[in-house]
Amino acid sequence: MKPIVIGVAGGSGSGKSTIVSYLMESLKDEDVVIIHHDDYYKDQSHMTMEDRVKTNYDHPFSLENDLLRDDLQKLINCETIEKPVYDFTIHTRKEKKETTVPAKVIILEGILIFEDEGLRDLMDIKVYVETDPDLRFIRRLERDVNERGRSLDSVVKQYLSTVKPMHYRFVNPSKRHADIIIPNHYKHSVAVDVMITKIKSIISE
Repeated sequence: MKPIVIGVAGGSGSGKSTIVSYLMESLKDEDVVIIHHDDYYKDQSHMTMEDRVKTNYDHPFSLENDLLRDDLQKLINCETIEKPVYDFTIHTRKEKKETTVPAKVIILEGILIFEDEGLRDLMDIKVYVETDPDLRFIRRLERDVNERGRSLDSVVKQYLSTVKPMHYRFVNPSKRHADIIIPNHYKHSVAVDVMITKIKSIISE
């Protein structure tokens, strides 16, 4: 049977990873693989570090969607792929790629996955996680400082200059393509349980 492709989108810090973790836990008896849109940020190894840090990661042009569409189609066709891995501490891809094997359920996660029509066409279920802007900023701040080695000032500057305006230009409008919108600052287990039921129903058919 054709694999099920689930897209999980939402603003930076919206709680997409929490939803994906819940899905993974609920589908632990199934064959599942996760693809992060972040890994498909364009390679910048040819650029100086000074230029790399200026990248607007919240604009669609920063992503290599052609490669992602090709890789996703290969997984759908039950082919193994060699996926890029992005390293935010050096603002470019790692040299070593990651082998990813096909699975019954493919979860694609990222802030801009619904902005690309070609990606949307490959998804069977589209989920948008919506969260209060202040909470999203706090979560992003904690992640970038603790996990990506960023300074407080740089995170705030990036948020105000690119993250916030790009969210309202590209990310937020893309939720009109979603099949399910989950308000993540409230209890979201019911919506996720409905998804799990639907996914298991499709798998069992």
